[in-house]
Amino acid sequence: MNLKDFRKRNMLTQAEVANLLNITPQAYSNYEQGTRTPDILTCKKLASIFGVSLEVLLGDKPLTESSAFKIPVLGVIPAGTPIEAVEDILDYEDISEDMARRGNYFALKVRGDSMLPTVKDGDVVIVRQQEDAESGQICVVMINGYDATLKEIKKEPNGIWVLPHNPNCDFKPSFYSKEDILRLPIRIIGVAIEIRRSL
Repeated sequence: MNLKDFRKRNMLTQAEVANLLNITPQAYSNYEQGTRTPDILTCKKLASIFGVSLEVLLGDKPLTESSAFKIPVLGVIPAGTPIEAVEDILDYEDISEDMARRGNYFALKVRGDSMLPTVKDGDVVIVRQQEDAESGQICVVMINGYDATLKEIKKEPNGIWVLPHNPNCDFKPSFYSKEDILRLPIRIIGVAIEIRRSL
C-alpha cells in the first residue's frame, strides 16, 4: 500500500489528507513511512479520499487507469457527516481522469420516485461536491438535518425552492426563505452531473 503515490495522483498534501481523516499530519506521515499501519476503517476512508477501491488501496488488485479513478456509490448520506467519512458504501463507479481532475465526486444510489421521469428508483447519480449551484440544477440537498435528498433547486431573491419532478410523489415543492436556510439549515452538498442506469 503506497499511500504517497495515491496521494500524489490526487494532488493532495499530507496535511490535506490528515485533515480529511481528522488526524494530525504527523500521524498520517507515519502511515506513509510505514511506521504505523492504519486500521480498516481508516483504510476505507483513505480509499474514498483517493478515489480507489479498498482492494486497490491494499494492493489486492493492480492499479490501472480504469481503477485509478473510482468513486464510492453511497446509499445514505447522514446529516453533518463529511462525504469522506460515510461508511454506507454500496459499490464503486469509474470516472474519467479528466473528470477526476475537475473536482471531488461521489455517486448516490437513488431511492424513491420523487424525481421521475428524470431519475428513476435504482439509478446511480454521479455528483460533484460543491456547496452552491445554479437555479435549475439537480442537487443533493440536506434538509432539516435528515438524510440527503436529490431534488431540483430554483433560486429566488428571498430564498430557494426545492422541487421534485414527480407531481404525484409524497415530497411536495417546498420554499425556504433565507432565514429558513440558516435556521433549519438547508445545505447543498453536491450537483448531479450524470445519471447511470442499468437496463
